Amino acid sequence: MKIEPDFSLKHLNTFGIDAKAKYFARFESSDELIKLLASKDFKTIPKFILGGGSNILFCKDYDGLVLKNGILGIDIDAEDENHVYIKTGAGEEWHKLVLFAVNNGYAGIENMSLIPGSVGAGPIQNIGAYGVELKDVLVEVEAIEIETGHLRRFTNEDCKFGYRNSIFKGEEKDKYIITSTTIRLNKHSVLNTKYGAIEEEIKRMGVHQISIKAISDAVINIRQSKLPDPAKTGNAGSFFKNPEIKMEQFDKLKELFPNIIAFDTVDGNKKLAAGWLIEQCGWKGKRIGDAGVHPNQALVLVNYGNATGNEILTLSNDILKSVFEKFGVELETEVNII
Repeated sequence: MKIEPDFSLKHLNTFGIDAKAKYFARFESSDELIKLLASKDFKTIPKFILGGGSNILFCKDYDGLVLKNGILGIDIDAEDENHVYIKTGAGEEWHKLVLFAVNNGYAGIENMSLIPGSVGAGPIQNIGAYGVELKDVLVEVEAIEIETGHLRRFTNEDCKFGYRNSIFKGEEKDKYIITSTTIRLNKHSVLNTKYGAIEEEIKRMGVHQISIKAISDAVINIRQSKLPDPAKTGNAGSFFKNPEIKMEQFDKLKELFPNIIAFDTVDGNKKLAAGWLIEQCGWKGKRIGDAGVHPNQALVLVNYGNATGNEILTLSNDILKSVFEKFGVELETEVNII
């Protein structure tokens, strides 16, 4: 395995920030990773795991070892009459796994089509879209403990999933490197078209028989119409979480802002549309230098060319402040800020 010093990460993060790693290495198997973690040369220095680079904002160079997860493979691990269990290397692209499932008629993750990033990043963030989250299908995560090099298996319950949250962002943050996931999908379709504009897009497509492929295609169309292509405009997808508030606070906001957009939660609260809040504060389409808010989706911050991580972070902080001042609601970022 090659260790590269003073390595540019510009092409390995979707914001296109020109940060450098003191050391950089790619690993393609658990054995390679364990060997590297045991190396005396790198035992004590900080380590950062890089997947697809789609949920990261570098605000400075990384003074340690950046490890690029290159563990691949999508395999059917087991199946029964109703379900199929798919084990996937953490270095695979998430959307590649979705297409594998859709093309084979396995239902459960089609609503999460075109989410950027790697499979290994999915459990950390509990990725989700259009009414479906990874926690709904995940069975097991395999991960290597950085300190000991030991393999540990996390069940769905062990992961302590929450909204865009998990044990890997909480008590076990920076302690494990995910090497694979196993998910359970349905052989018999249970379709979810109620969230967002999926049904409307399917009608626009002229589809008369709804299928998992039709849902996947609809989600792809919607995302491509709203979200910029990172290959053309640097971004990390949704920069902010949709905030959850108590019903009492929502009722007060509803009186002041009758058109406020919100969704019911399972625990009786309301989840607000962060994009709507940001847009009402006048940020949608706004640009400051090369840092800006996308004109089609206020949740997305973009790098129009040469913005630094700190310039994008400053823009983010200004948005957080203005939303709180106008609505009394605290937004949180989805993106991992380094």
